[in-house]
Amino acid sequence: MPEPKPPSRAGPHAAGGGRRTPWHTRAVGQATVDRAVARVFVLAGVATMVVTTSIAYRSLDEVVGYLADPLTPRLQEADVTGLWSANLMLLQVLLLARLPWLERAWGRQLLTRWHRSLGSWSVWLMVLHVLLFTVQAVSREPGRVGSALYRLYVAEPWMWAASLGTAMVLLVVVSSIVEVRRWLRYETWHLLHLWAYVGMALALPHQLVGRELGRGWTGVYWWSLYLVTLAAVVWFRVLVPVHRTRRSALRVDRVREEQPGVVSVEMTGRNLDELGARPGQFLVWRFLAGRAGLRGHPYSLSSAPAGDRLRVTVSTDGDGGRHAAGLRPGTRVAIEGPYGALGDLRRRHPRLLLLAAGVGITPFRALVEGGGFAPGEVALLHRVSDASQALFEDELDELAEQHGMDMTILSGPRRARGSWLPGGVDGSDHEALLRLVPDLLERDVVVCGPFGWAAAVRRAADAAGVLDRDVHTEEFGW
Repeated sequence: MPEPKPPSRAGPHAAGGGRRTPWHTRAVGQATVDRAVARVFVLAGVATMVVTTSIAYRSLDEVVGYLADPLTPRLQEADVTGLWSANLMLLQVLLLARLPWLERAWGRQLLTRWHRSLGSWSVWLMVLHVLLFTVQAVSREPGRVGSALYRLYVAEPWMWAASLGTAMVLLVVVSSIVEVRRWLRYETWHLLHLWAYVGMALALPHQLVGRELGRGWTGVYWWSLYLVTLAAVVWFRVLVPVHRTRRSALRVDRVREEQPGVVSVEMTGRNLDELGARPGQFLVWRFLAGRAGLRGHPYSLSSAPAGDRLRVTVSTDGDGGRHAAGLRPGTRVAIEGPYGALGDLRRRHPRLLLLAAGVGITPFRALVEGGGFAPGEVALLHRVSDASQALFEDELDELAEQHGMDMTILSGPRRARGSWLPGGVDGSDHEALLRLVPDLLERDVVVCGPFGWAAAVRRAADAAGVLDRDVHTEEFGW
């Protein structure tokens, strides 16, 4: 097996000295505001759950009564599980509503993780809500189970819509199971995922229309939650992207093949400085040519934003990549973003280690170019299955020479299942990592690659003694 390619440049590891470079010199005031808004969001989320609980349990005596006999479900438990589910569903939508303060404070990876976690809790509470009401209905008419369930889930006001909405949400949940998702194209899965919004809308009337919940202060509370969530989604996911698309007037300039299966799309536009895009960030791109152009795809910038030009580099394996490979000059481009915390990473160490697998090198290429790093401040490990697949090798060699960056290419088939290394590398995963980067514990670590590979790198870093807070992961896949 081939040995790792030696560093392109042996920059001095001791250099860097913690100098604050342009990459992480975002205004302190803006960072403070972002963190403050993020804290307020957490507190507001907790507050809504407390208020929701108080709506179902109208007195402390009712809560104490439930705690004294939790195995005997009553109407309050059936109500509170449904209300909790609705509350968490709204919070999870807000997490991915592209709120810029949350995007900058926490980053997309963390927001997505919390989105999935809240979604899981919301669905299980919804299922429990349905089961508890089913038990209530059947216990009242034990001899007429069919008619009791029909009356409950179809005949009662707006229950047909709630039942249909529940089915839609469950369909989205099933499509998100890893074993199911791997059989679906990204475009199909994304379309199915949008039905969750329809399901939520269908569930709204049965909760508020014609019920006590929809009257008085509780009605104001619930309508406010729904309307604020709707306004955030419409503003940040529709109106802001439309405005930025019109202001930037991006068009495809040319499409260049970097290597078999990988192309770069270079674009020109105007007012691009207004986007505030930084090296290492990504945008959601829609190349408006044909029906495929209506679907958005998240691609990282593969070169630092410069004047009126932007560039992304994509694999042509999926439908989005194949569509990008066939673009013609002049094709209009719609955008959402920029997103990603990599451009605002909070560092704790004077030096930085970047680990990329395959096309995961794209944000790092832009980062090295536009980060303004000191000589020796950055080390780069690039994992590829074959040396011929080392993307941007010439460009990175030149950047390494300019910026004094240590760069090592690790090529070859994976040496073992669950390993991040190729064959032919001696020692355990964490021993090899320490040998490749002797001052590993004095660096912040940033990982970009597929889920499984990134997880293997994190395990190796943990075994080597790197603190979890010093590792930042940008995973790609879905």
